[in-house]
Amino acid sequence: MRRLPRSVVSSAAAIVSALVLAATPAAATPGHDAEGATEAAEAATVGADHARAHAELRRAAKDAGEYPQARRIGSLASLAASQREANSAFDPALSGRFTDYFPAPDFGVHVAQLPTGKVLLFSFSRVETDPTKETGPTNRIGPANAGRAYLWDPAKGTGARAFKKVTPPVVLMPDGTHAPRPAPFFCAGHSFLPNGMLGVFGGNTGGKGGSGAKLSFVFDPWTEGWYRNRDMAVGRWYPSVVTGADGRQIIMSGQSERGTGTPTPVVERFPALGQPVPWRPFDIPLDISSQRLRSDAPFRNDYPHLFSLRDGMVYGLGRDADQQWLFDPRAQTRTDLPRRPADFRGYGSAVPLPAGFRGPDSVLVLGGDPLDPNTYRLSGGAWTTQEPRAFGRTQDDTLILPDGTLLTVNGAKDTRDYGFGPFNPKADLKFRRTELRDADGRWRLGPAQRLPRGYHSNALVLPDGRVMVTGDELQQIANDPDIKDGMDGSIEIYEPSYLHRGARPSLDRVPAGELAHDAEFSVESSTAADVRRAVLLAPTTVTHAVNTSQRHLELRTTGVRGRTIGLRAPATSADAPPGYYMLFLLDGKGVPSAARWVKLGRR
Repeated sequence: MRRLPRSVVSSAAAIVSALVLAATPAAATPGHDAEGATEAAEAATVGADHARAHAELRRAAKDAGEYPQARRIGSLASLAASQREANSAFDPALSGRFTDYFPAPDFGVHVAQLPTGKVLLFSFSRVETDPTKETGPTNRIGPANAGRAYLWDPAKGTGARAFKKVTPPVVLMPDGTHAPRPAPFFCAGHSFLPNGMLGVFGGNTGGKGGSGAKLSFVFDPWTEGWYRNRDMAVGRWYPSVVTGADGRQIIMSGQSERGTGTPTPVVERFPALGQPVPWRPFDIPLDISSQRLRSDAPFRNDYPHLFSLRDGMVYGLGRDADQQWLFDPRAQTRTDLPRRPADFRGYGSAVPLPAGFRGPDSVLVLGGDPLDPNTYRLSGGAWTTQEPRAFGRTQDDTLILPDGTLLTVNGAKDTRDYGFGPFNPKADLKFRRTELRDADGRWRLGPAQRLPRGYHSNALVLPDGRVMVTGDELQQIANDPDIKDGMDGSIEIYEPSYLHRGARPSLDRVPAGELAHDAEFSVESSTAADVRRAVLLAPTTVTHAVNTSQRHLELRTTGVRGRTIGLRAPATSADAPPGYYMLFLLDGKGVPSAARWVKLGRR
């Protein structure tokens, strides 16, 4: 672990920018020889960046003929009209409502709510603008297989100026070309470190149907830069990552560097034992190694759901019914959990259920099978079938809201299939409907979102209590109002019902320093007399319906004196792993304040 002066951080960013400008395209990939030769010739004359931009314009023009702009505009208008009609009967005070819909420069295949209040979005540079084709460079070799990243600052609104490009480091991939390009870290795994940074592991080397990269990065929300660490022991494409009670990250699964169909059983830990855990904002992991654990995790399928529950164990819930395991990070052992009642489940969500003042001790598994609307709860080492949702769906995202209720957004029939076959943007309206689960576990349908969003869809809770919905490059390209303007993606905002029940409580001050577990602390509120609950909500980082970071905890109140409310932090780091949390105050109607960030430290 190195403490880097700000001047060094700025210099590193400048070096990365220089490398991007200096990068030249490698040999063209199969099927793109003519275009590759044209681009190489242009690069010799006008430079790599201009040549790449010209190539993108040529591809966009070609695709516009195959999938005309008028079709995109007409589709978006039709979706807006059907959304208005579907939602006209909903009372916002009971079901919430969708408000803003605006363009974004990234597809949002991966998103993370950062403790600065900004949102990180990252994915890949598109290789097609026809949504009936594969738009990502999954099987491309060379510089077309590249990543990209942006920050959205909600404080700056919804226009282009609210977004900032934060290009990943330039790398030389072991793909035979060794051509420099922004790291292709799409379809990686990620979770938060205790100092608020995001650890990102894996990615796509290209070829072989998609092959795993050994890449290891952190994104620093404080300097807004990427930092590279030592490569992992194995390549991983579609891995899962979870932060344990000690603040270290556990990395499992993913397709190896040998290509699709070769999932790795190797489990790794970052940072390795013997390396310090990054606690402070200026502790930037750089050139730090991960460590292979003695136990393995032979998941047959990608992106298992991982959860660190209040017993300090990591629960690995695979997509196959017979691959449900319990991992002990300290003893480095794996034991079997009971078989899940349902058979194979694809990309569906899973949520650690709120458990009051203690950390979660049960998980609800949802979605992943369009023929099965049931939900399944793992608690006390046993599975039970819980109340079903209205219909089965895959690719859904389920969030814990500040009031402890659950919200499902997004969904599809199957990967890139919204009810009318794969790579067909037409969608069944039902997959646009939200679903809401109350405190008693009952589900009900809510309003419809603008776009159908299935594969690569995402959502997270913002500090102001609203919900950001994004993702699904197929649908975003199919409904892009201007495919040539560089704003590839879109974001829509959902306001939960609690934002339509009257004035919100205020949260005026929280402690600036680190809070110890089980410690008493105080906050200030001008509406302290109206406050009935205080909760911590962990920030979300999510991809492919896998959200390992969610957590909801009630805080004990130790007294109220005037504007001051006394609270007690969660008892242990197993209840709430160290790191940043959003603190909300709620009144008797369940209306939350806007959140303020607090940090739980070491104990």
